[in-house]
Amino acid sequence: MHRRDLLKLSGTAVAGATLTGCVGGGDASEEGYTFVMSPSEPVEDMRAQYTPVGEYLTEELGGDVELQYASSYSAINRDLGSGNSQMAEMGPIAAALGVSTGNAEVVLQRRGYGDWTYSSVIVTREDSDIESLEDLRGGEIAFADMLSASGSVYPLDMLRQAGVDVGNAPKTDSGAEFEATWSGHTSAFRSLMEGQVDAAGVGLFAATDDGEYKEGVREVARRDGLPRAPIVVSPELDDTTKEDFVDAFVDAPEEIYHGESGDPEEDDNLWFDAVRPASIDTYESTVDTAESLGIEVGLLDEAAEESD
Repeated sequence: MHRRDLLKLSGTAVAGATLTGCVGGGDASEEGYTFVMSPSEPVEDMRAQYTPVGEYLTEELGGDVELQYASSYSAINRDLGSGNSQMAEMGPIAAALGVSTGNAEVVLQRRGYGDWTYSSVIVTREDSDIESLEDLRGGEIAFADMLSASGSVYPLDMLRQAGVDVGNAPKTDSGAEFEATWSGHTSAFRSLMEGQVDAAGVGLFAATDDGEYKEGVREVARRDGLPRAPIVVSPELDDTTKEDFVDAFVDAPEEIYHGESGDPEEDDNLWFDAVRPASIDTYESTVDTAESLGIEVGLLDEAAEESD
């Protein structure tokens, strides 16, 4: 990966209170594995979506695979780096952070909605007076997790390119020409629709149903062609198990994507329907975007110290 040693990203580093249990990277039959789900959606939704994945991997890897929900992307990286978790699904920026700090290794990329790329949007309500990004000066914007590519880094870059000062974002909104909050895609979009903020920066998937914008939503800006999110493993995971994990996921039956209900028509389906082998090089464009915002070495450690 180009310049990966220069990249560390900020985020609210919440120690994984929900990441219970210390699971090592040794023999699966003795210790088992932990697969961590990111905070991109509420925990109950994520658990319903990933239950078949955990059950399938348990069979294929020969040891129990426990699903855990992370409080932040930073918490995922810290848990992977310590060896307490072995596998995780996460966003491109958070994965790049994990690689640059030696806490994670990208092994898979996911395909969703028929494509290996996706979009980031800044949206407002249909009845809003906001017509352009410049109109957001002095406004309030809700973003997803600070380390989310589509829900934070790309929206901030769109604002920056439009001439709106983003200040110290995504670490804080200090110096920015707008007020900002960071949470998750679902929460950020909900804040917009409930009238708590003027706009939301999220992945397109959070603002649409069946490819169409949800009722009452209007697009302000959009960035297409983002590489869809990766699945990573801990550097502590032994090579044999890592290879088995990758092969198992690539060859998995379509049923693992159908959620806890097992019905492809229900709402608990995973957003992706296939994976392919990948590396951090797949996300070079995402890394470049992060660097364009001036995200620099040391910010993650500072954020972690502030949260302790």
